[in-house]
Amino acid sequence: MLPREGRLPAPAVTDWDFPRAATGIGVLVGFARARGIPAARVLTGTGLVEADLVPAREVTARQELTVVRHLLRIGDEPGAVLGARVGERYRPATFGVFGLALLAAPTVGEAIATTLRYLDLSFAFTRMEATVVVGDDGAQRARLRLDAAGVPADVAEFLLHRDTVAVHRILESLVPGGVGAVVEVDGARAELGFAASELARPLAGGGAEALAAAETACRDAVDGRRRRDGLARDVRVLIAQRLHTGAPMPEVAAMLAMSERTLRRRLAAEGVGYQELLDEVRQGFAAAWTHSHRTLPLADLAARLGYSSASAYLHARDRWTSLVIAKEEARDRPG
Repeated sequence: MLPREGRLPAPAVTDWDFPRAATGIGVLVGFARARGIPAARVLTGTGLVEADLVPAREVTARQELTVVRHLLRIGDEPGAVLGARVGERYRPATFGVFGLALLAAPTVGEAIATTLRYLDLSFAFTRMEATVVVGDDGAQRARLRLDAAGVPADVAEFLLHRDTVAVHRILESLVPGGVGAVVEVDGARAELGFAASELARPLAGGGAEALAAAETACRDAVDGRRRRDGLARDVRVLIAQRLHTGAPMPEVAAMLAMSERTLRRRLAAEGVGYQELLDEVRQGFAAAWTHSHRTLPLADLAARLGYSSASAYLHARDRWTSLVIAKEEARDRPG
């Protein structure tokens, strides 16, 4: 039953500053390469190399913005044109588990709702919202609105057009013949409008089992990303990128264009320390790798986590366990 008039689910995030999969930068690098621009040139200043651009790797929004700025400086077309051309490269498969969840949705409306619930699994920089309105003729219309008002001014035009074209292409690909969305761009905002009856159109999907699996994968992914916010969230991402070398604090501070002292002070203001974030990332990777590689030698696991030896890793693991027990005891202690 379609709402006569109202808003679809609110988006999970309302700004652009959230971690995202490295494959988003991979799309930008692929676009650059197709124009004869080496990957290293557009990755300058990100601390990344092309081998890092895999689905399992996360990047910060600012790392992606750095690549966008390189494209705009190198490109020979206006930002709106370049953004639209990049947007044409996105497909549901580009988004990993998020894309699978879109395709597993039972209807177009549910696919849009999934997009809004897990917007921080996308590469979007624009704010999005979806509504159903009733026109003067009594006909219901669905509207997807994208707003780049909060995006840095030098990249806003590029990103508004990139996100709009990407959303339009994916929306039209969900059902045979598409939904007939009409795109209008006005300044820093864009709107995709189509008949609200299209929201009820069924997708081929993969059935209830595929939908449940995709939703579980999305929840697992966002749980990790939403565990922290603010500066601590970006620090976690940068630590993960440098984990194999131990993620030394000076390197992470340099990537954030600040001194160690400033980084330490700003993290303290958020109630967390660098070592705590390093431990969180290591624990998460240790659990994931142990689960997926049950025969992974202890020395190899230790090296992947940035430890000099297996004994150093085991010592740290004992410390993590002790801290968890201490926190649980403190929580359960009366008064």
